[in-house]
Amino acid sequence: MIERVCTDLYRIPLPTRLTDSTHGAMMDFELITVRIEDSDGATGLGYTYTVNHGGAAVATMVDKDLRGCLLGADAEQIEKIWQSMWWRLHYAGRGGHATSAISAVDIALWDLKGIRARTPLWKLFGGYDPVVPVYAGGIDLELPVADLKTQADRFLAGGFRAIKMKVGRPDLKEDVDRVSALREHLGDSFPLMVDANMKWTVDGAIRAARALAPFDLHWIEEPTIPDDLVGNARIVRESGHTIAGGENLHTLYDFHNAVRAGSLTLPEPDVSNIGGYTTFRKVAALAEANNMLLTSHGVHDLTVHALASVPHRTYMEAHGFGLHAYMAEPMAVTDGCVSAPDRPGHGVVLDFERLGRLAVG
Repeated sequence: MIERVCTDLYRIPLPTRLTDSTHGAMMDFELITVRIEDSDGATGLGYTYTVNHGGAAVATMVDKDLRGCLLGADAEQIEKIWQSMWWRLHYAGRGGHATSAISAVDIALWDLKGIRARTPLWKLFGGYDPVVPVYAGGIDLELPVADLKTQADRFLAGGFRAIKMKVGRPDLKEDVDRVSALREHLGDSFPLMVDANMKWTVDGAIRAARALAPFDLHWIEEPTIPDDLVGNARIVRESGHTIAGGENLHTLYDFHNAVRAGSLTLPEPDVSNIGGYTTFRKVAALAEANNMLLTSHGVHDLTVHALASVPHRTYMEAHGFGLHAYMAEPMAVTDGCVSAPDRPGHGVVLDFERLGRLAVG
């Protein structure tokens, strides 16, 4: 039985200024944590995040709107609780802040379940292979080319064997020159991905994809807005590239519609905004049923359990926004892979004493 729900909001400074084509400069991010304690004193941890704005709204949704369907509920009935949260927030917004709030709670419930079962989540989810390939997600649109290469060298020294860079500069030639420089730096066979963060129009995306064709990209991510299913399907047909997307698809139905429309070829859900592990695993099943590989977005310390439990995963994204500095045992990258921990639950332990100095409100 759930006896206590604790929600906290923090503003975490980034170690360096990050940039992409849509969100502008990022100096910090907002972290929303949820701790759920049951009647036996066991506690599960969940969290989500926002970029620049919106964190207070997510925290308020958990604290004011979801608490009522959590207290007194059976923590083992995760699907039932998920449905209760979904319909409670449905009219207020079926996606966005609502699914981010649900995600943080759902992750905490699954963590609690794993802790009570003394089992890591990747095994609780079925267990496939704890060793998951990973890529370094650079947020680096404004980095000069020399710094872009230095960053790549740092990623390589940190154990990464695949890298994603940002595109979407005002002049396509700048993107082409930057990709060309990094491709030359990394070598012809090195897995290199690019992410446009929805910057291009449909025509612009197709033009960019053709211009980038010589560089044998592993995939192009979010070439245009996810709302344009017809346009994205045209990009898939005419670009000649694998098209990844999903960090801005926030419901199972969003992914179902995108897959059915042929508007992406590599689903990329984010466990912290799709509805938690409950929905992430349903998207994983959708991808497998459609003979698609599966990647991910963000919060890799949590995501690794979901990808370690399925056979059709490909590279997992790693960019923790510096959150590893507040973790007891951050995930280590070795020769291009990470290993899902064998600790019960998801195994992430945050230093709330240190985080307390960054609390908002």
